[in-house]
Amino acid sequence: MLIIAGLGNPGGKYAGNRHNIGFMAVDAIHRRHSFSPWSKKFKAEIAEGELGGEKVLLIKPQTYMNLSGEAVGEAMRFYKLQPADLVAIYDELDLSPGKARLKTGGGHGGHNGIRSLDAHCGKEYRRLRLGIGHPGIKEMVQNHVLGDFAKADKDWLEPLLDTLADNAEMLVRKEDSQLMNKIALVLGGKAEEEKPRKEGKDGEKKPAGQSHIRQARSSNQPKLPATGPMAEMLKKMFGNKGE
Repeated sequence: MLIIAGLGNPGGKYAGNRHNIGFMAVDAIHRRHSFSPWSKKFKAEIAEGELGGEKVLLIKPQTYMNLSGEAVGEAMRFYKLQPADLVAIYDELDLSPGKARLKTGGGHGGHNGIRSLDAHCGKEYRRLRLGIGHPGIKEMVQNHVLGDFAKADKDWLEPLLDTLADNAEMLVRKEDSQLMNKIALVLGGKAEEEKPRKEGKDGEKKPAGQSHIRQARSSNQPKLPATGPMAEMLKKMFGNKGE
């Protein structure tokens, strides 16, 4: 069984908040697939169904964001599940609007909902972060997070949620990179993966520890003659200077 937990705050006052994008995501999955009606259990709203032939529990904690782990942890203990059986979906300030990242484990990054999940559920669960962007000023973060999405945000928000809902079975099959690629394709971007080294056109890895300027210099520098009249002229003009 897989638990897909969307994080947010309960009540109409918070329904349209950027902080509630996790609730919006599981609502989209619920609408798109055959799940039971929402009911109340585990200090949460839950709905049962199947994705990809596997039983799935959608859960929206009703404890307020800071205590999300109480609800999700209670459900996990009831079904005797491990952290690997949990996917948490939540908002991420440090990702641009429409961007998504999915990984297993990691830190809470200052997100109180994830801090609570870590405390009650363990840390090695999958984390689907949906970008809401940063206002640029620390003092504006709270108003930004607890503010409603603007009308213009529908241009990326609706395609993001629709694509996630359409391909929710990939979460069950753990096709994480494929899901990220689909979202990136629909949003007109490119899936970004963290790579320690970049590869050149010929498939060879570029040397680590060099700046992009130094790499360009070393790769594009023409070969100069070592002997002959031209070599002698160059030596007189420039001398034997190092880098």
